[in-house]
This record gives sequence, structure tokens and C-alpha cells, in this order.
Amino acid sequence: MVGTPEVERGTGVPAHVQIERWLLESIGSGEMEPGDRLPGERELSARLGVSRMTLRQALATLEHDGVLVRTPGRSGGAFVADPRVECDLTGLAGFTEQMRRAHLQAEARVLVATTVPAPRSVAAALELAVGEPVHHVARVRSAGQSPVALERSFFPALPGFLEEDLGGSLYALLATRYDLEPRTAVEHLDPVIARPDEAAELGVEPGTPLMLIERTAYAAAGEPVEFARDLFRSDRVRISVRSGLSAPSVGSGPSAPSVGGGLSAPVRGGLSAPAPPPGRRAGP
Repeated sequence: MVGTPEVERGTGVPAHVQIERWLLESIGSGEMEPGDRLPGERELSARLGVSRMTLRQALATLEHDGVLVRTPGRSGGAFVADPRVECDLTGLAGFTEQMRRAHLQAEARVLVATTVPAPRSVAAALELAVGEPVHHVARVRSAGQSPVALERSFFPALPGFLEEDLGGSLYALLATRYDLEPRTAVEHLDPVIARPDEAAELGVEPGTPLMLIERTAYAAAGEPVEFARDLFRSDRVRISVRSGLSAPSVGSGPSAPSVGGGLSAPVRGGLSAPAPPPGRRAGP
């Protein structure tokens, strides 16, 4: 780290705010990159001409905002965090496509790939009888070698599905092999906290805030082809939905209610549909 400024007095701008702005500018300019470690508190506070308490206030704010990651211990300290990935849920792009848009390499580690009897909620979403066989695929999705999401998906019992390469885009697999490209979806968002097993897979502490997205995706003819509950790390992903007013359209998939906003309101996604308002509920 070079060019450490000394905090100015009598400007009306609190010292901790000046420190926050300086660090943000250093990161934004590329002087500091993800993974870089800041000097120790004693050294940095001396260089800035402030107390360690003032410095800690600035670091705590940036940690809360996801700009820094602080780890305890002798080898710990404050590190520049990986940037949050922008995930636009307006359309129906899968994780692989979302990461491509962010210029990141999407990776998948398959945890579960098996055929199970459909539980009641899965059967209802996929319009099957309770107990009918469905394929269950659970994967940890990573970007830049860092876990970002825990995906848990259920699919109709398509022949040969589990023998395919499940490390890439499952939407591309549905489209190319089965002619069942997902075209629309109804999704719900809910903020949740990480359970111990989920935290272990995502590399976070139990109780860490996560965003849970529940999704039912439909092919062009309107048949459901996926029911999923995906957990996203809120420190790595920023979820966005574009919204606007438009005339009702006739679609092939099920209609989603028109709502004004809120995390518990459903959202309609599709490759050709205009962006409906935000919101999505999910449950573990």
C-alpha cells in the first residue's frame, strides 16, 4: 500500500469517513486488489495519524459493507474482499451465464445426484404425484474459486439425466438433450441464516445471513422442468431485478401476480417476457 494520506482536521468530515473514502478509492483504482492485506492496525493508524479506535470504526463499516474481510489470529488481519457478483434475475439466466456476464469462471462441485421419491412440495411444483421419482441434484457453485451458492434442484425423472456431466449448465443440458429449455420461472426470495451444514459447504460461519431463492422453471409449452431452492452468500452476490409497468401479455408459462415490491413477493422471469416487479420467497 502506497500513498497513505494523513487525515485532515477541521474539514467537517469525520476522520473515519475520510479513511473509508481513501480505502474505497484505493480499491477502485486498482492500487489494492482482492486478497491484499492491509497493514496492521498499529502501523496503519500511525501512518494515518489517528487512534486505533477511529481506524477500527472505519474498518468495521467497510467490513459491514462487504468491502473488507477481517479474520482473527496471528495470520489474520483485514483483507480486501472479492467483489460482489451482480445477479440479474429479470431474465432466466442460470448461474453459469450470470458468471459469464460478470467475467468470472463458474465452477460446480456436485454433492448429490440421485433419484428420490418426490416430497409433497416438489411434487406440487413439478405437477407430479407425491412419491413419483424425481432427480435431485445438489451442487456448490463457485466463482473465482470462492463458494457463492448452494444449489438444490429437482427435475422430472428424465432418462439418462444423471449420467450426463452435471458440472456445467443444467439449463443447457435440458435444452440440448431434452428440448426442454427453461423459458419462464416463478421465483421467491427470503432472507435466512446459514445452518451448520450449509455454512460448511459455503465457507461461512453458522448463522451467517444468506439469501434463499425458490424457483419453479417452465419450458415453452408450460410444463415445469425444475424446482429449486438456492442459497446465495449475501457477501458475494448482489441480486437485482429490473421492473416496470407494461400491458398484460399472453405467455406460455403460468402467470405471476403483479406486485409492487418486497422480498416476499413472487417474480416472473423469462427470456422474452418484460421485467416484472421484484420479490421472491424461499424456504430451506
